[in-house]
Amino acid sequence: MMETPEATGLSRYIQRLLARARAFDTRHPAVWDATLTLTWTVAALVDAAGGWRNTARDPSLPVWLVLTLSLALVLPLYWRRSRPMTALAVMACATLVSEGSGAFLQAGYLQMLPLFHIALTRPPRALLPAFALLLPPLVAGAIRFPQETWDQRVIPTLWGYALVALLGLVVRSRRDHTAGLVDRARRLEIERDQEVRLAAAAERTRIAREMHDIIGHNLSVITGLADGGRYAAAKSPERAAQALDAIGTTSRQALDDLRRLLGVLRDDEQEAVRDPQPTLADLDTLLTGVRKAGLPVRLDVQDEPTTQPLAPGAQLTVYRVVQEALTNTLKHAGPSASATVLLAWSPKELLLEVVDTGTTTTTTTTTTTTAPPGQGQGLTGMRERAALYDGRLACGPLPAGGWRVRLRLPLEDSPS
Repeated sequence: MMETPEATGLSRYIQRLLARARAFDTRHPAVWDATLTLTWTVAALVDAAGGWRNTARDPSLPVWLVLTLSLALVLPLYWRRSRPMTALAVMACATLVSEGSGAFLQAGYLQMLPLFHIALTRPPRALLPAFALLLPPLVAGAIRFPQETWDQRVIPTLWGYALVALLGLVVRSRRDHTAGLVDRARRLEIERDQEVRLAAAAERTRIAREMHDIIGHNLSVITGLADGGRYAAAKSPERAAQALDAIGTTSRQALDDLRRLLGVLRDDEQEAVRDPQPTLADLDTLLTGVRKAGLPVRLDVQDEPTTQPLAPGAQLTVYRVVQEALTNTLKHAGPSASATVLLAWSPKELLLEVVDTGTTTTTTTTTTTTAPPGQGQGLTGMRERAALYDGRLACGPLPAGGWRVRLRLPLEDSPS
């Protein structure tokens, strides 16, 4: 049976009213306690005016006793939430006198209210002393006035107390479950925000690393070409024109790489450029550009496998390490330096070595010294890339002069 829109609107309206009432009770508990106590006090006093004789076993009891017992049964309700066991004890004593004297005041059933709060707020074992307080008045009344059997008075009343206690336990269980769900949702929201921040930081680091590699390398190549073209302009205009052509080609390539990288950051994913990342197959193109910039580079590949055992991301790592190492050589090794790139394959790992013949005093930072200004990002980026694929990176000066960057990268089918 489908719920009508009117019923849905009414239920939501009732839920909002209940939520407002609970919120008001949370902010001002004394107001609700006083209102409830005052309401039952008026009802008890009305009953003490003469109505109590309809259920009493001894209608000849003095009015002052009935009035005193009535107040003793309703006034403790004000403390039913803060001190429910104390309130129940006072009411149980008044009920014992009421049952034993034959007044049988209807206000005695108000003991269910502190019993409910004991089940709601106290440990379950607190119900045992609570029932120990509720049972003596019933037994005393049944013994003192045996006209009604136990099945007619004691057992039904005990069942009523048991149901009230069970209701308190159910409400408590539901409240704890709801509080647990709210707390879990809050913690999940905090964890989600943390994951978003971590993902954003990782993405910023990745983009910064890519931009550093792209801009740093291409600018170094352009600088080398510009310097070479300037010296060649006076003696060989043709060589200067070739340098300018190479500068234009390198600049366009750098712009394409930046456009592809920044396109990923756009909101419209359809507009993002999806060109593939560089792999080992693009090393020849990279080395050609470096040679045009004036750095002689030799590539040596040993035991190359027939199938590629490296994932595209690992190939990008090797490519970027070679790019960064040669960029540093262009910047710091001097005009007469040369470089060698070695790729040595083994069954378990790939060994990459980039060695130059430059001076060790002007090369990039070692693994044990502090990086000069502007040189920390490149080394940090290479180490981060190597760590992504369980690789080990070591770099430092050579005893005979020059600089070496060594990367050991495990293959996919080898243990991590």
